[in-house]
Amino acid sequence: MKNQTAITSVLLMSLSNNQKTIYVLFTIFLLLYLMTFLTNFTIILLVVTCAHLHTPMYFFLGNLAFLDMSYSSITAPRMLYDLTTQRWSISLRDCIAQIFFVIYFGSSEVFLLSSMSYDRYVAICHPLHYSQVMSWGMCIQMVSLVWSSALLAPIICTLCLRRLTFCGPNFIQNFFCDLPHLFQISCTDTSMNTLVVILVGCLLGTAAFIATFYPYVKIFSTVLAIRTSDGKRKAFSTCTSHLTVVFIFYASVIFIYYVPDTSRLLALNRVVTVIYTQITPLLNPLIYSLRSKDLKSALQRALHTHLFISEKATRRCR
Repeated sequence: MKNQTAITSVLLMSLSNNQKTIYVLFTIFLLLYLMTFLTNFTIILLVVTCAHLHTPMYFFLGNLAFLDMSYSSITAPRMLYDLTTQRWSISLRDCIAQIFFVIYFGSSEVFLLSSMSYDRYVAICHPLHYSQVMSWGMCIQMVSLVWSSALLAPIICTLCLRRLTFCGPNFIQNFFCDLPHLFQISCTDTSMNTLVVILVGCLLGTAAFIATFYPYVKIFSTVLAIRTSDGKRKAFSTCTSHLTVVFIFYASVIFIYYVPDTSRLLALNRVVTVIYTQITPLLNPLIYSLRSKDLKSALQRALHTHLFISEKATRRCR
């Protein structure tokens, strides 16, 4: 240990060494990031400005859009910078900071999805009491609990990193900093850290998983009791978007963090990681937008108003 020198920077995995491929990847990821930012920001803007979207469901959706926008901003700008400079290097301090926010926003999304499940449960199973149960005070308390409780996991995980020494090799098999890959370049025993991460992940993850899927047991039993097929279809349609987002999120997380990182699955793991970090934050608003008539009508009204004002201003200038 005395002869080992502590590293101050980390080398990330390059997505490509071919210049033409780099240009293509930069263009694709830049467009993905801009579309992610624009679509999520549009949803936030619509939820804030449109009175008929001032409901608990769209309040949670606005928070989900902010989470997706923030999560994408942790990894995408840095990746675009590395693609242009071909440095693929990040300081150890910035690497740990990136890990903190990746865990924080990921944990926040897990808890927020469980809150949205409870909202759908009350709306379908107790429609007559929905306005009383899901009051604005209740919604604000739930979202505040989501944002505050999500801090627990990243604080514990990053504080545990202080006991580790990183002395190389300083190369990790990922295009952004992640906790398991950072453990691999530590010259200190990481068994305690791994145990802490597993315990925190199991406790918080299991609680969030149960809170997300248990309401759907009640929802499905209630929907199946509805006699008319049209009533069943309407009830299920209110849950389809949320369930789709939940399955995409959990499937990506399980594959990235719980499937063994073998050489055979390395390429597939990279693809899933790109989907999870760059494409999923874009898919979420699109899924809700395509399924929600209220969002579609709000967007159409906003565009119509904007075009009307622009046309009116043009006529005045003439």
